[in-house]
Amino acid sequence: MFWTVSMLDSKMKSSLSGSRFLDSGSLEEQEPPPPLQSYLCLTMLVCFCPAYPVNIVGLVFSVMSRNSYYRGDYDGSRRLGRNALYVSVASVVIGLLVIAITCIVQFSTVDH
Repeated sequence: MFWTVSMLDSKMKSSLSGSRFLDSGSLEEQEPPPPLQSYLCLTMLVCFCPAYPVNIVGLVFSVMSRNSYYRGDYDGSRRLGRNALYVSVASVVIGLLVIAITCIVQFSTVDH
C-alpha cells in the first residue's frame, strides 16, 4: 500500500494554483500540448509605452507563462498568458493617457 501511494505521489505535479494532476509517464500516444500563448512579443513592445511599472509586470507574467508551459502546467500557462495580455492592454491604455495628458498640458499653456 505504501509503495503504491509513493509511486502515485511521484507522478503527481502541482500547478501554480496549487491543484494537483496526474502526470502520465507512459509511452502511449499522448495528445499534443495546446499552443503556447504567452504574448511575449506584445509585452516586449509594450515596454516602450510610458507606463513603466505596469508594463514590467506584464513582461514578468509573460515569462512566467512560458516557464509554466515548458514545465507542463498548461492551465497555469494559459492563465498567466491571459494575465500578461490584460496587463499589456492596460499598459497601452495608461501610456496613451499619459501621452494625451502631456500633449494637452504642453499645448494649452500660454507663454507670456
